[in-house]
Amino acid sequence: MPEVDNITGTKHGKKNEGAVGAIIVAAGKGSRMGLGYNKVFADLRGRPVIEWTIRKFVYSQLIDTMILVINPDEKEAMARICQPYINKIDLIMANGGDSRQESVYNGLKALPETVEIVLIHDGARPFVDRNIIESSIKTAKEQGAACAGIPAKDTIKIVDSKRTVQSTPERSLMWHAQTPQSFKRSIIMKAYKNAMEKDILGTDDASLAELAGFPVTMFEGSSRNIKLTSADDIILGEFFIGLSKTEF
Repeated sequence: MPEVDNITGTKHGKKNEGAVGAIIVAAGKGSRMGLGYNKVFADLRGRPVIEWTIRKFVYSQLIDTMILVINPDEKEAMARICQPYINKIDLIMANGGDSRQESVYNGLKALPETVEIVLIHDGARPFVDRNIIESSIKTAKEQGAACAGIPAKDTIKIVDSKRTVQSTPERSLMWHAQTPQSFKRSIIMKAYKNAMEKDILGTDDASLAELAGFPVTMFEGSSRNIKLTSADDIILGEFFIGLSKTEF
């Protein structure tokens, strides 16, 4: 069991089976943004990126338990950010691992036993909205495994190591994957255990479910549901917030 810390002090989620949990992965280093610190602490219109993400899940009122997967060196800073929300949701911090995959697995192991549906989301995607969260939960309940995404607008080329085009897949079948990716708890736990046993390193959580033999259903996310990876993305994010009629 990873080291965890229930910072609410009191349970606010469902006591019975069927609860919904969200794992927010925020243990990365964000080296591509060139900040010299974890990008989820970058300022975005007066709030850290991670706070915007937390707010979206808290104020959706669709989540019973949130697992925030963190770098243990950043525990105090994360606790301060979480302080305004600890009476609104069960909020548990779990230590991240050496890779995103290990971090998510630590988050899965920290989930309360009552959680049956789990959403896994990048902490650096602060523009997820309630509709996406609701669709994520609904699709996972109905299909077992679900992945937010948007249909590809551009033609996709498959190339070899020398960048020579090998094929051009049918664009209507191509989607850009986003998060949240959501699952029945039993499915994603089996997928992660399969990956550990076979030493599989997937590109995302959905790919681990696919490799374990579980069908994954895509549902439409949003073109605004971007992952902040560069300084330009922060500028775009500030623009999105400026367009929004609500800061939630």
